[in-house]
Amino acid sequence: MTSTSNPRELRAELDSLTTEAFRPELAEIDQLPTLDIARLMNGEDASVPAAVASRLPQITAAIDAIAERMGRGGRLVYAGAGTAGRLGVLDASECPPTFNTEPGQVVGIIAGGPEAMVTSVEGAEDSAALARADLDALPLTPADTVVGISASGRTPYAIGAVEHARAQGALTVGLSCNPDSALAAAAEHGIEVVVGPELLTGSTRLKAGTAQKLVLNMLSTITMIRLGKTYGNLMVDVRASNDKLRARSRRIVALATGAPDADIERALTEAGGEVKTAILILLAGVDGSTAAGLLESADGHLRAALKTAGS
Repeated sequence: MTSTSNPRELRAELDSLTTEAFRPELAEIDQLPTLDIARLMNGEDASVPAAVASRLPQITAAIDAIAERMGRGGRLVYAGAGTAGRLGVLDASECPPTFNTEPGQVVGIIAGGPEAMVTSVEGAEDSAALARADLDALPLTPADTVVGISASGRTPYAIGAVEHARAQGALTVGLSCNPDSALAAAAEHGIEVVVGPELLTGSTRLKAGTAQKLVLNMLSTITMIRLGKTYGNLMVDVRASNDKLRARSRRIVALATGAPDADIERALTEAGGEVKTAILILLAGVDGSTAAGLLESADGHLRAALKTAGS
């Protein structure tokens, strides 16, 4: 399927999309009591996790490929328009405080630029050339991954981003909510989470948006687990940039080590606030510089550093 600027052809194209389908049984939803509408919407939302579950093999393959590239120093880049683009920017922006990723290691680009995060930028999603320009501004390397995000799977900006990234040798993933989408066809890894027609016809910020958020959570979180950003289910690479995160850092060290508060404070001070280093200081009985060296030799994997320290 290719995009078109002909209004009649575009309407026919939208008519063919599951996410745009009209549901006559909901034609009088505006006449229902608010509680009944809320129950309907909640029931719709409850179907999304099952749709995501049906695509777990494709999601898993994408994650393993992303982690391998990022392990070689590559970046994870999300590209989309409208709600899809905003979800990508959101996921990228949460990685530095959660996983202590370097600036630019996980990036979200949205059609129309930062302004499009809060307001509609007319026509931006229809430009594949704009996607190419946005990616060229990074610029891409073969170690990078570009994830194109589009509920319809036909958005020119997302498709253009994936096609351009693939031409540059980067890994490509296409995340959409329609079967047999042009976006999935353009990418090496196609993930099509088909959630069906929306409660409000064509309002893909609803089930489709929820599905995309769930998948993006998996892509970033499990990739970071594979990269050694966690120790068990503890966020040991958390960046303590505010009071809440500083308290969380102390709690994570306590959960990982069982050490008393005084020892935790000493270790965090010696580690310069780095949770992973403080845990290694306490569990391996080494000083801060030794712990930092062990972690560097283990590419940041705490379990591997502990094994080396104990050998």
